[in-house]
Amino acid sequence: MIDAHIHFDQYSEEQREILLTEMAQFNVTHLIAVSTHLASSMVNLKLAQHDKRILPAFGFHPEQVMLEDREQVQLFEWMRGHIEEMVAIGEVGLPYYLKQEKELPYQPYINLLEKFIALAAEMDKPIILHAVYEDAHTVCDLLEKYKVTAAHFHWFKGDIHVVKRMIANGYFISITPDVLYEKEIQQLVKEYPLEQMMVETDGPWPFKGIFSGKMTHPIMIRASIEKIATIKQLSFEEVSTTLYENTQKFYRLNY
Repeated sequence: MIDAHIHFDQYSEEQREILLTEMAQFNVTHLIAVSTHLASSMVNLKLAQHDKRILPAFGFHPEQVMLEDREQVQLFEWMRGHIEEMVAIGEVGLPYYLKQEKELPYQPYINLLEKFIALAAEMDKPIILHAVYEDAHTVCDLLEKYKVTAAHFHWFKGDIHVVKRMIANGYFISITPDVLYEKEIQQLVKEYPLEQMMVETDGPWPFKGIFSGKMTHPIMIRASIEKIATIKQLSFEEVSTTLYENTQKFYRLNY
C-alpha cells in the first residue's frame, strides 16, 4: 500500500517515528508527503533525505492567506532548485473552504495555481490538487490549457459533470478513510474507474466512525481498500494490487 497524500511534516517527531516504524508491519511501502508552503517543503525534503520511503511534493496549500509576490518568487526559485528531489508539485489548488468563511479576492489564487500548473507542464511533473465542487471546473480549465494530464485530485468532491470531465481527461482521485461512512464519497467510488484511483489519509487530519479519537495512520487505508472492494464488487487483492500499481505508475516509482 502507498499513502498517496499525507502531511507528514505536520506530525510530531514522536508520531513520525511511530508511523515509520509501523509502516513495514502493515505493508505500507511509501508516503507521498505533500507540503503546505516553503517552510513545510523544506521540512519534507529533510525528512525524505533521511528515509527514502518518504516521497516529497512541494507547493502551497490554498486554504491560507495568499503569498506576497516576493514569497511566490522565493518558493518557485526553491522548487526549481529541487526538481530532482520532488516527486510532484503539491499540494496546490483553490481555497474553497476559506471562501465559505470570509470574503477574499479569488483571482490571485487562480493566478498562483496557473503558475503551478505551468511549472508542472514545464518540469513534466505530476501535480497534486486541492480542488472541490465548483473549483474543480476552474482547475480543469487550467489543466486543459497547459495540457497537463498527470493530475491528482485528492479528497475530491464534485458534481457528475466535472467527474465525467476528469475521467475523460485521465485525471486521478484518491480516496480517504471517510469512504467508510460518507455517502458522497461512496457514490464517487461507484462512478470513478478503479484504474484512475488511489488511496490516502490526508493525515494528520482526523476521521470519524471506527477511527474516532485515533491518530491518523497510513494503516487506515487498508479499511478504505476493503470498502472500495465492496463497492466495486471486487476482491480485496485485486483492488489493493490495482491501487498500488496505479500509484506507482502515476508517481513514476520504479520499485
